[in-house]
Amino acid sequence: MRLPILAAASFAALVAGCSSSSSDTAPQSSSNVASKETPMTPTTAPANFQSFQLRTLDGKPADLSAYKGKVVLIVNTASECGLTPQYKGLEALHRELGPKGLSVLGFPCNDFGGQEPGSPEQIQQFCTSEYAVSFPLFEKLSTKSGPNQAPLYTWLESRTGELPGWNFGKYLVAKDGTTVKFFGSRTSPDDKDLRKAIDAALAQ
Repeated sequence: MRLPILAAASFAALVAGCSSSSSDTAPQSSSNVASKETPMTPTTAPANFQSFQLRTLDGKPADLSAYKGKVVLIVNTASECGLTPQYKGLEALHRELGPKGLSVLGFPCNDFGGQEPGSPEQIQQFCTSEYAVSFPLFEKLSTKSGPNQAPLYTWLESRTGELPGWNFGKYLVAKDGTTVKFFGSRTSPDDKDLRKAIDAALAQ
């Protein structure tokens, strides 16, 4: 008769121990479950172009608030494309209209034909040696819709309903940082309609 009594006593102690353990950890467990069920607040989309925080081609932080009051021409660039000579025209715009308030910004992109495969150092060397590019170049990014799309291009798409179909697509951003106009890849930097739009934006 002693064995059943001992077993029953051990079982009762075990149950009491589990109950005590559960009560000790319950608040922590409840807190953990609550934190997992509570979704993270989604990042608010920037209200304007100047709200973005990016990185330059050499990896340095770039606060686009530096372009407040500027007209900005955003271009997805590539070093091995038939349109790569547009670098020359973009640099000409930068040199001519930079003092008047235009900023040309290049965003290397390997989305189309794998035509920007190089490292940041290789891209910079190419742009400098072949086209004497002096306008700012930024970290390589993806323009296409999907999980890898750069937030900047998500925003540009939301403003215009347009995305580049190839390298050297262009977005003209007005001084207010919210008004954006899209120009396709075949629109050369010296295109009369692009130039007219730039001049109008600078005059505002």
